Amino acid sequence: MIVTRDHRLSLDEIPVINLAHIENLTDDTGIIQHALYDIPNRKEGYCIDDNSRALLLMVLAARHPESRDITRRLMPVYLGFIHYMHNTTGSFRNFMCYDRTCQEEIGSEDSFGRTMMALGYLVSECNVPSLVKAGKELFERSVPYCDQMESLRGKANSIIGLCKFVAFNHPDDLRKELVIRLADKIVKEYEQNKRKDWHWYEPVLAYDNAILPLALLHVYELTRIEKYYVIAMESLRFLESIVFIDDMLRPVGNMGWYHRGGEPAKFDQQGIDAMAMVLCYRQALRINNDKRTFAKMVASYQWFLGHNDLGISLYDPVTGGCSDGLQEDNINQNQGAESTLAFWISHFEVADILQP
Repeated sequence: MIVTRDHRLSLDEIPVINLAHIENLTDDTGIIQHALYDIPNRKEGYCIDDNSRALLLMVLAARHPESRDITRRLMPVYLGFIHYMHNTTGSFRNFMCYDRTCQEEIGSEDSFGRTMMALGYLVSECNVPSLVKAGKELFERSVPYCDQMESLRGKANSIIGLCKFVAFNHPDDLRKELVIRLADKIVKEYEQNKRKDWHWYEPVLAYDNAILPLALLHVYELTRIEKYYVIAMESLRFLESIVFIDDMLRPVGNMGWYHRGGEPAKFDQQGIDAMAMVLCYRQALRINNDKRTFAKMVASYQWFLGHNDLGISLYDPVTGGCSDGLQEDNINQNQGAESTLAFWISHFEVADILQP
């Protein structure tokens, strides 16, 4: 399936909602992280990364009446998984085997940040009081851990969760101070790594890149401190100059990334990078309501639907799943949780704008 390339979309030009593969990957423990084609790969077990993304998806899907039955059923499953993986220190474990055993004490900082982002959205938007209370307790017990992080993406995702938490439900000067403190750490990295021809936070463009300017756009929306908007947009424009080719998204490939002074890897391209672009443009639209920003958001979403280097759709309308990446000569035939969640999160963000 390839949708129109002129970026003037309507609701009847995007896929109908089909969360069957999300349900297929989900059992009473959580969402299984990998798949063999469209079959859940139980050998690979679960991770909090994907259960947090799944929780975020349910929050976004709940905005749409036709999805509310599935969100009521699955939201407690994903939140329950997050609760089980929570440590008394405020951190989270990440990986769980299919037999429900965990082989680690603390998960990655990236997975912590994604969990905080999902909990922030839950507390901000969910209309089920018991889920909001549980999410709020988990979030508040984990906030002190934010200051310990070194990972840029862990900080960025946590910032997004904190901004959602503070701005919409629980104004709290101390947490606003934490947002600014974390944001300034990201700004410091930007200033240290920026060069005349390199406007980025690291000496490499790797994965989930647009999460970094996205976080600063959330900080600007919360604080209205101009420097966060300026740096966010400057770095986003730089990222665009690398990953857009004639208005088509080409995410930096994970077979080598893009190191300063080198060349961007063309493959394998991943769905989480397209999703991060969609989320970043969605947040920018909340601030500037610019037609160009909307066109870039649509182009990022259309990457999933065939507006990409191979002209092949990664989204499968039969299963409701999404292929795990764009390779040099084909798509990855496996439809894992990360890619499928990335597609549907992107879909609902686009659909929200297209609602009459």
